[in-house]
Amino acid sequence: MALTSNRAVLAWIDEMAAMTQPDQLVWIDGSEAQLEELRKQACASGEIERLNEEKLPGCYLHRTAVNDVARVEDRTFICCKKQEDAGPTNHWMAPQEMYAKLKKLYTGAMKGRTMYVIPYSMGVVGSPFAKYGIELTDSIYVVLNMAIMTRVGRAVADVMGDDFVKGLHAKADIDPENRYIVHFPEDNTIMSVNSGYGGNVLLGKKCFALRIASYLGRQQGWMAEHMLILGVENPQGEVRYLAAAFPSACGKTNLAMLIPPEHYRKAGWKVWCVGDDIAWLRIGEDGRLWAMNPEYGFFGVAPGTNVKSNPNALATTRQGTIFTNVVHNLDDNTVWWEGLDKNPPEHAVDWQGRPWNGKTSGEKGAHPNSRFTAPAKNCPCISPEFESPRGVPISAIVFGGRRARTAPLVYQSRDWTHGVFVGSIMASETTAAATGAVGVVRRDPMAMLPFCGYHMADYWQHWLDMGEKLGGKAPKIFNVNWFRTDEDGKFLWPGFGDNLRVLEWILKRCFGEAEAVETPIGWEPRPEDIDLEDSGVELDTLRGLLGVDTALWRDEVKGIREFYQKFGDKLPRQLSEELDILDARLN
Repeated sequence: MALTSNRAVLAWIDEMAAMTQPDQLVWIDGSEAQLEELRKQACASGEIERLNEEKLPGCYLHRTAVNDVARVEDRTFICCKKQEDAGPTNHWMAPQEMYAKLKKLYTGAMKGRTMYVIPYSMGVVGSPFAKYGIELTDSIYVVLNMAIMTRVGRAVADVMGDDFVKGLHAKADIDPENRYIVHFPEDNTIMSVNSGYGGNVLLGKKCFALRIASYLGRQQGWMAEHMLILGVENPQGEVRYLAAAFPSACGKTNLAMLIPPEHYRKAGWKVWCVGDDIAWLRIGEDGRLWAMNPEYGFFGVAPGTNVKSNPNALATTRQGTIFTNVVHNLDDNTVWWEGLDKNPPEHAVDWQGRPWNGKTSGEKGAHPNSRFTAPAKNCPCISPEFESPRGVPISAIVFGGRRARTAPLVYQSRDWTHGVFVGSIMASETTAAATGAVGVVRRDPMAMLPFCGYHMADYWQHWLDMGEKLGGKAPKIFNVNWFRTDEDGKFLWPGFGDNLRVLEWILKRCFGEAEAVETPIGWEPRPEDIDLEDSGVELDTLRGLLGVDTALWRDEVKGIREFYQKFGDKLPRQLSEELDILDARLN
């Protein structure tokens, strides 16, 4: 039974069903009864396994195919009419050519299977931020994940107009040679085939909420960003909000769910998580920038998540969660992963479904990119504003990366334009985990390199335009680096909860409550203005952490020039001017 009489919606579903030829079609109404029935079916078929109901109520385990464990950037396309609109950082193919290629792969792909129709909302239904989509899929795993990650069902179908985002996903044969994750921004369409891994098939996530939404944001005058959103509550009970962008492996989720150091907690500081991954930002009626998390859950990396690194994330996974590609502990029907604790199970099954003994096996039991999909409302520090239709007002935007020497612990941009420059040159040095080559500088502007749905230089121009519109009410922009090391490669800053010490200075700067010192790269705190009580960090160490090595920065300028050349004439003039200013200040 269709949940809508919207002709545009029904005509498109008919067309997709005629191509993929499912045996039956089921609308997802969002009811617990329907979802429970689907869980039972998926358990019966072996697609998921139910875990210990006492220890992990409502939790399930899923394994993907061994060749299907991560996002596939080389198979991810932006298909717009003109190749130059996709830009040098995206894979492009002409839309008609790609549609023809995909049609062959989709034709009959759902024979013998059920097509599930998922009406979903990114954002609070009915909010000025909200955007709606439909995902068609032949995977119950996708349905159950989308029901955690987005708001799904009848309430969404009721408000959906003709401008919905169309999404088609078919598992097909999980064939990596024919795996495609394709975006047609001019058609509001996403197509994914031959994958069952969350990042490629939960189409509300990176596909809609970043690639399609960044394109829509540029057309409509708002921003879709790869950013966490958090609120810091000071002892006076005032909550101030910031949005922050980090490339992967820089502790983004840990920062989003930060637990204040003990002496801050005792004084009454609290941190509230509004979102851990994606922020949609728009100018409010008061002229300020407001942000909302368009997601409804967390799709987090399991390995390394533990009571010390992120107790809030761990608590979030304790009920109603789907675990993917982790270890199945057969002794008590629970899950385990590397970095969870020091007692790996001996009687277990690894992520590939093979018998595994954590004490004797030389191989990792969980895949390094194994995941948990957990409801945001489970998070102990979820913000009271999480369901607010108007979002939260943003005072600061923070960029960060992983640099052993170059970037100081924190610096503030001189103004919005300089801040856009700081975001555009964001970089991380590779760790051994990434590729084997250590210390290679990888540029990832605004942490959006794999997620921008159009030309990156146009995206920077859109940032500059937003700054013009915001005028004097624009958030202040900062850069942080928790990863400075000493001669022996040891981290000099404790990180984790202690990062609040830096956020406190950042937010005070936004409200004119803290001093700063000018350096060639921007404004820095006076060392005595960072609260080091019980941090284990000496004032001299902090001075070093704030040091700006002009020789290293001169090398950095060369690297930035080289990077900017990729964008040719499209590079906004203001950014090349900022680079020249930096060069001059260093000399």
